[in-house]
Amino acid sequence: MTSAFAPVLTDPLFRPWQAERLLTADATPLAARLFPAARPAQGAVLVVPAMGVPQAFYAPLASWLAGRGFHVLTFDYRGIGDSAQGPLRKVAADVMTWAREDAAAALARLAAHAGELPLTWVGHSLGGQILPFVPGRERVARMVTVATGSGYWRENSPELRRRVWLLWYVVAPLTMPLFGYFPGRRFNMVGDLPRGVMTQWRRWCLHPEYAAGVEGEAVRAQYAAVTTPITSLSFTDDEFMSARNTASIHGFYTAAPRTMLRLEPRREGLRRVGHFGFFRREMQQPLWERHLLPALATA
Repeated sequence: MTSAFAPVLTDPLFRPWQAERLLTADATPLAARLFPAARPAQGAVLVVPAMGVPQAFYAPLASWLAGRGFHVLTFDYRGIGDSAQGPLRKVAADVMTWAREDAAAALARLAAHAGELPLTWVGHSLGGQILPFVPGRERVARMVTVATGSGYWRENSPELRRRVWLLWYVVAPLTMPLFGYFPGRRFNMVGDLPRGVMTQWRRWCLHPEYAAGVEGEAVRAQYAAVTTPITSLSFTDDEFMSARNTASIHGFYTAAPRTMLRLEPRREGLRRVGHFGFFRREMQQPLWERHLLPALATA
């Protein structure tokens, strides 16, 4: 593992971060960024990405949190962003690999850096779904899910439901055998993904009970075994996840104390948030200060 200070923007929102090289249990190198706390640390935050979203997208939030006294780690799953190595068609991974290997390596690295500080898992979309499968998850003191839902397509938002059938029944099954991976960028759908990831995720999204329905009782039991307190931040204008999607995935966490916050952008003084807007820099006052910081302080 190597570290080096990376160049940063001069904007005061951005703080210096260290480029980290993680090594998973199956010896796969991953790219990560560590944002050290700018003041005496009060905790640590692992930012766990959405499907196909590179860690650079989360830099504004990570920098802001570091400025407020949190050690923050972001990372890229194998095949994504700075963790991409060689042709994507050669990446042998599914969603469970991302959880059991990649997210586990990131969690272990941040835990080692944080020592006894409380550690919060901030999961965006997919990132809020996979905690049950991660070795070492007991180290997480709390979880904040952002725009996290089950993905079951018939319960998606009306806007998405009208067109997502094309992805699941036409584009994905036809393109993956041809390219050896899912070429989502060509179709402005999700992004480029390893074939195994897309294949497994597609099966989940076609089942009313998502991962628990496809993978069986062992996965259902893993969700039920999580006792980590959860705060869910979802948004009424999410173009992907409906209120039903959100309730469905969090309903699997049967033993975890859950605080469900369904936020309406206009009441927060915002024109739009959607599925990705929470992580944009302009959200620091209306959403990060008002909703994220209190969640990080709740044990």
